[in-house]
Amino acid sequence: MTEQTSQTANSGSAPLTVGAATQSVHAGEVRRKPLHALIDPIFQTSTYTFERMADVVAYEEAHNQGHPMDRCEYGRYGNPTVTAAEARLAALEHAEGAIQVASGMGAITHTLLSLLKSGEHVVMTDDSYRRTRQFCEDYLKKFNIACSVVPFGDYEALAAAIRPETRVLFSETPSNPYNRILDVEQFVRIARRHDLRSVVDATFSTPINFNPLDLGVDLVTHSATKYLGGHNDLLAGFIAGRKQLIDPLRNALGILGGISDPNTAYLLIRGMKTLALRVAQQNRSAQQVAEFLESHAAVERVWYPGLQSHPDHALGLRLMRGFGGLISFTVKGGRAEAYRAIDALRIPFISPSLGGPESLVIHLATQAYSDLKPHERLKLGIPDNLIRLAVGFEDVADLTADLDQALNSI
Repeated sequence: MTEQTSQTANSGSAPLTVGAATQSVHAGEVRRKPLHALIDPIFQTSTYTFERMADVVAYEEAHNQGHPMDRCEYGRYGNPTVTAAEARLAALEHAEGAIQVASGMGAITHTLLSLLKSGEHVVMTDDSYRRTRQFCEDYLKKFNIACSVVPFGDYEALAAAIRPETRVLFSETPSNPYNRILDVEQFVRIARRHDLRSVVDATFSTPINFNPLDLGVDLVTHSATKYLGGHNDLLAGFIAGRKQLIDPLRNALGILGGISDPNTAYLLIRGMKTLALRVAQQNRSAQQVAEFLESHAAVERVWYPGLQSHPDHALGLRLMRGFGGLISFTVKGGRAEAYRAIDALRIPFISPSLGGPESLVIHLATQAYSDLKPHERLKLGIPDNLIRLAVGFEDVADLTADLDQALNSI
């Protein structure tokens, strides 16, 4: 893991060059907290008061001039606990600012609705979270915003899809569900050549494994529900980037209202403190599980960037510090064989999501794409024998033994 620079010591001190674990524990925090608390307090309030009208006038003048605010007015416009979570994520992502929102999809929809207007166009890569693709292809039409979807990794197709009215390029890294690695440098070059905003969903990489902003991406989104929260007990999202882009998004959030609450922010702060440790464990475990699956006679193919067989393995080695905890694989056979293997598992739960202590398994054709006909799912790259496994914190020997007996039941 590369070292990072953090300003987390006493105010006014020189920046420290620290590692990922130190960043996770201290990044973005205010050293002296209210009432000398060690942990950021939960400010459970929707409304804030003023002592006198002169304070109101000063607040409104500073707010209207865009100056940083040291207090809040109303819960939809800010909360100290949420601000603390935003500062931590911004520091981890090497961003000038971050916004906490109600969900990962909220981060994506809020970003795209704020960057695009009627008559404009967005280009996205095809191996993306289905709800993101649905939003771009279906919901944006209601606002007269067009969307083009291009094959992941085909940068000529990406450039060719750009029109005069294009304003945004959107992708993920790694992608869902095939763990494709975005060549961020090419992606950014194409965006800058055409004066477009580049947006990357970095949920699967986390700030521990990769920082897209370092390579010039304009905005990064996260489903904080996953690795950042890390315990399968909250819903939240983040948007991070330069101040000139984050400030308008923050102002729009006060109008659109997709805010997150202080209790969720508290859980996120707690989750991010152990992020480096958790991700390192899941990186190690997933690599071993992927290698085991690739060697199993009942497995047809495995998609994990840490494997040499993955199409983006070399790119991942160049860009990534780790490959995460998600593995997709196909079993030999069809839906019946996939069902049999999943039902035989004793450790992973059958459930969507990822990033928490519990290993989770999902049959994507059934749970995420059940409304589509078989040929429609195949067009999207979702065959009936595809299984997605999110590796948790369990012992690798236990997971591989469980997978072995389950796959042998096919």
